[in-house]
Amino acid sequence: MEQVKPLIPVSVLPEASIQSGFPALFRKEVRRFYSVAFQTVGAPILTAVLYLLIFGHILANSPKIYGYEYAAFLIPGLVMMSILQNAFANTSSSLIQSKITGNLVFVLLAPLSHIEFFAAYVGAAMIRGLSVGCGVFMVTIWFTKIPFEAPIWILIFALLGSALLGSMGLIAGIWADKFDQLAASQNFIIMPATMLSGVFYSIHSLPAFWLTVSHFNPFFYMIDGFRYGFFGDSDVSPYHSLLVLLICMLLVTWLALSMLKKGYKLRH
Repeated sequence: MEQVKPLIPVSVLPEASIQSGFPALFRKEVRRFYSVAFQTVGAPILTAVLYLLIFGHILANSPKIYGYEYAAFLIPGLVMMSILQNAFANTSSSLIQSKITGNLVFVLLAPLSHIEFFAAYVGAAMIRGLSVGCGVFMVTIWFTKIPFEAPIWILIFALLGSALLGSMGLIAGIWADKFDQLAASQNFIIMPATMLSGVFYSIHSLPAFWLTVSHFNPFFYMIDGFRYGFFGDSDVSPYHSLLVLLICMLLVTWLALSMLKKGYKLRH
């Protein structure tokens, strides 16, 4: 097995005893949110169901979108929104809690490279995001009939979207020094970008100004590409959405790995 360098050098450890801590850190992060599953999985599912009941009822008589009733249009958006928000919450909340309680040092002392650290946190965030998304879908699918025109696109955008938001949560968790700063990034960046991404509407129904603004919102491309997998129709080409998502993923991954490699706000 390739020898890895801990984020904090540990000269006291004999070289022969150094092994990868990736599996242990990944299991720890998964168990962390599953140990409070009512809060981390159950609550977001309930919130999504309430959105569907309220907006689906109020807008039940609105014109069909892509040839389907409004509730069918809304469900993929709610599923993807749940995936994105919970993937971000998992990495960001875990890191800020570890920093404030002081137990992050035990993770940094483990034989982990910055790539393994990144993979363990983002991998666990993807598991949580996809778990919540599957839960939302399993509960809401009983309310209306929904097609599956291109399942591969559903899987691609679910995996990449959860990985992107997990990486963004990692950056926010590293940057924030207290819960207030983390809450600011969630309330003033992630939440507005998600809610204004076309979860509840098609952007073609927007005025010209907001239609233009929507095209600068990367969350819109994640929602729209994911929705294409269900309806085989979308506001923009799924290939265009995939290209935007891949570019964002590369940039965010590079930034997160650079911060981890330098130990930004971690090695003190």
